[in-house]
Amino acid sequence: MTRFDPSKIMSLNQLDQAEWDLLCDGCGICCLYKVMSPSGMKPRLTRVACRYLNLDTCTCEVYNQRHDRMPTCIELTVENIKQLTWLPETCAYRRIAEGKPLPWWHPLRSGKRDLVHQLGISVKGIAVNEKDIDLNDLQKYSLLPW
Repeated sequence: MTRFDPSKIMSLNQLDQAEWDLLCDGCGICCLYKVMSPSGMKPRLTRVACRYLNLDTCTCEVYNQRHDRMPTCIELTVENIKQLTWLPETCAYRRIAEGKPLPWWHPLRSGKRDLVHQLGISVKGIAVNEKDIDLNDLQKYSLLPW
């Protein structure tokens, strides 16, 4: 595992792929289905998770092949982070893009991968797998406040 000092991250551009991947706090929020708000201005999150998201660990079961297996999977990049307005304020990628530090509970600061779940910042215990619902009825699944 690559070790680097998260307090020294000034820009997402300076990260290699291993460091980029370490920034993920494991909340699983980016793996939720989105629907357009009634105004059509901003996508809103549902409780419905991608079929490849492990709902116990909030990790992708096919991470290295995710874009091949799920063509609609959104790849977070330096170029698109600021446009993904549905990313929560706690998201490390969003925070660094906005010039903010990582939160105290982030695994790179706390050393604890499960704090995100213990603090209720993840989709653990909230999300339902897309395989278990009718995808034509996404609107009926509670929209999350993130």
